[in-house]
Amino acid sequence: MLLQDLHLHHFRNHSGSDLVFGKQVNCLLGDNGSGKTNVLDAVHYLCHTKSYFNPIDAQNITHEETHMLIKGSFLRHDQLEQVSCAVERGVKKVFRRNEKAYDRMADHIGRFPAVMIAPDDAALVHEGSDFRRKWLDSVISQFDRSYLQQVMDYNKALNQRNMLLRYFAENRAWDATALAPWDAQLIPLAVAIRRRREVFLTKFAPVFQSVYQEITSGAERVGLSYVTAVETDESGFQRALLDAQADDRRLRRSTMGIHKDDVRFELADHPLKRFGSQGQQKSFLIALRLAQRVHIEEATGVQPILLLDDIFDKIDEKRVQALMAHVTAGSFGQVFITDTDLGRIPELFAATGADVRVFEVKNGEAVVQESTAAPNFDS
Repeated sequence: MLLQDLHLHHFRNHSGSDLVFGKQVNCLLGDNGSGKTNVLDAVHYLCHTKSYFNPIDAQNITHEETHMLIKGSFLRHDQLEQVSCAVERGVKKVFRRNEKAYDRMADHIGRFPAVMIAPDDAALVHEGSDFRRKWLDSVISQFDRSYLQQVMDYNKALNQRNMLLRYFAENRAWDATALAPWDAQLIPLAVAIRRRREVFLTKFAPVFQSVYQEITSGAERVGLSYVTAVETDESGFQRALLDAQADDRRLRRSTMGIHKDDVRFELADHPLKRFGSQGQQKSFLIALRLAQRVHIEEATGVQPILLLDDIFDKIDEKRVQALMAHVTAGSFGQVFITDTDLGRIPELFAATGADVRVFEVKNGEAVVQESTAAPNFDS
């Protein structure tokens, strides 16, 4: 899959940008605040229906403007497809594919996969389990539509159950039988989601370990462990829900379920957060995202676009070179990468013989500086 071109209108600091991309590596170079990361985020918008950095759509509109528009042309399975996202303040977001608006944003998820690697990924290591669950759900949803629907249905039922628990607390009442209908909805969904997450991580972990070894030259051993209190059978989870009712009543929320799951990041069998250096943590996260790209391609037959934002911080030159070799090897797919150094990335990629297109970004405008090969999207 390739993104041929991109049009930005009142998106962040891009008042009106039009970019035509190369088929392999596209470098966006410029000072901090110039707007290069915004280009990556616009690509993420078209692929995931939302910003990677700010999920509040109206806050992505240029200051003092009333609306924004992002449009792009994708070549997917030899078919040209147009995707657009229009946002107007106070009006529901409109997302279109080939000029037809979606009734549900979820119907777009997974059709145009993209993987972002950015400094914000550090939250996966340092923040709570909800960050890692969102990562897990996001990856699986890219190739499993039924899983996405199960997670959405589970969250709806969970929200209703929590509202009822708060109602009991506020009115100093308790009726366990009133929880039963919501439990009946949660039980099969929780067990199905738990099984799917476990199957995914079992298949994903070896891919992740292989990528990590490649970009670090086998420097360390890493792992992923699934943490859950949900049983593998419905009757077991039903008993757990009943046993948790006292805590649910006291805390005014559901304390048992797949919404409490976690993924443990490990370095040589120790917690990455406590025992990994900054460089090791950065390498771990880069390998995690690269493995995510590999897994999605294997599951869907579509090469995800790779978005690399400011990857050079806290990673040594040896690992950077290994990463560059990895993303330009064979038929890797289309890559977008940002940097503040105007010469570093082009020089690194020049040694790989990759097709590189370079843009210099200033004040929300991107100008092509050079290209090692003209884009040929029909090949």
